[in-house]
Amino acid sequence: MSEVHKTSDQVEVELEEKEEVNLLDELGGPQGIADSSIPGLAFVIAYTVTGQKLELAAGIAVGLALLISLVRLIRGERARYAASGFLGVALAAFIATRTGKAEDFFLPGLLFNAGYALAYAISIAIRWPLMGVFIGPLIGEGMTWRSDPSRVKLFSRISWLWVGTFLLRLAVQLPLYLSGSLVALGVAKTAMGLPIFALAIYLSYLMLRAAGIDLKQKAAPESGTG
Repeated sequence: MSEVHKTSDQVEVELEEKEEVNLLDELGGPQGIADSSIPGLAFVIAYTVTGQKLELAAGIAVGLALLISLVRLIRGERARYAASGFLGVALAAFIATRTGKAEDFFLPGLLFNAGYALAYAISIAIRWPLMGVFIGPLIGEGMTWRSDPSRVKLFSRISWLWVGTFLLRLAVQLPLYLSGSLVALGVAKTAMGLPIFALAIYLSYLMLRAAGIDLKQKAAPESGTG
């Protein structure tokens, strides 16, 4: 069916899909979250099947992360996402091999979650909620939302949602890390990667829609209706 013959309902669906994808991309990209889980899972599997050979498992994880980053670059994805994924795995492997503790492979992720939770909480306290900083330009408001108390309140609520997301990961994964439960930790990190991220994105989207904020104006020029 050609673009000019699309019904209004079909165009509406396409625009809603575009706005959700745009929001996902602006907040880090779901593919990066999924890809970042693969080296960690590979590390746990390699460490287990090789008889706990830490350096070999770390090398496999780093090599896989490098391969994934190269593939993402070839696909034309943003370089910062590809690079950050590789550097995160490289840092995790470095720490684990330096300390000699396999569970330390997951330490950077725990620290990042704690840091993000703290940063978001501080941003709310100083009335510069980070979700407003991210979403404001995406909806065409820039930073003008700061002069609107209702906007500040909305973006603060969404930021609290993300604080809860990061703290939930810590609440589940930190005890596993402290107890040295490597396999369970690897499974938990994978399970709480993309699924939790996607849920938080979707809830953020619903909160924006409930407040009457719509990304269609950003997506409409791309819909190709003529």
